[in-house]
Amino acid sequence: MHITTQGLVLREVNYRDSDKLLSVLTAEGGLRTVRARGCRKRNSPLAAAAQLLVYSEMTLFEYRDHVSLNEAESLQQFRRVRSDPELLSLGSYFAQVMETVSVEGRADPAALSLILNSLYALDKLNKPQALVKAAYELRLMCVEGYEPLVDACAVCGRSEPDQPRLNLSAGVLHCAACGQGVGEGTALPLTESALAAMRHIVYGDPKRLFSFSVDEAGLACLSQVCERFLLTQLDRGFHTLDYYKQWKAGM
Repeated sequence: MHITTQGLVLREVNYRDSDKLLSVLTAEGGLRTVRARGCRKRNSPLAAAAQLLVYSEMTLFEYRDHVSLNEAESLQQFRRVRSDPELLSLGSYFAQVMETVSVEGRADPAALSLILNSLYALDKLNKPQALVKAAYELRLMCVEGYEPLVDACAVCGRSEPDQPRLNLSAGVLHCAACGQGVGEGTALPLTESALAAMRHIVYGDPKRLFSFSVDEAGLACLSQVCERFLLTQLDRGFHTLDYYKQWKAGM
């Protein structure tokens, strides 16, 4: 059976002499494992589409439990991201996290739109990497059912908590004095601007996800809290994140 869809390559692995096995997040079928036959041969028409972080129009052939890539035309190659080692390491982190939360065969258009918009922000928009990274991490948690409650203190109900903190395990906002009321687990402090940014990411228009500004201290706080929240909720680390941090530290 032939299937025409659009998909983003989240992972590529060389296979045999000239093939690749691709993890592709598709528009209709969610995560798919796709074999790109002969794509590593010189002048292969599949070569461009069978690369990490390339978004393409694809014709897939499905037979029993196997899916192969028959035809492809790249739509977005995110050239700046893929040619800059630091940006590529960040984009690879985005892809690894997305592959972790995606489900084979389950369409997830919101998640696909999010990673495409995030890669576009890295590629074209003049936004700090830390801002794009934090917005991606927190919004992805919302899309996948881990949305934190940041509208008010979960204990006393104050809309502007006193010395606000986010409990990473429970995913709730609370005042410093109300911490015992939300149970155990690490709670990180939030600056006023970081909390405002989180509220924009969680409750704002997804089409304007990156349309916010935050001061330097707030961005540092936001970056730490969003990353730690994602790692806590998914209960794992990511080697691509470690590699990105090495690049940021100057290798």
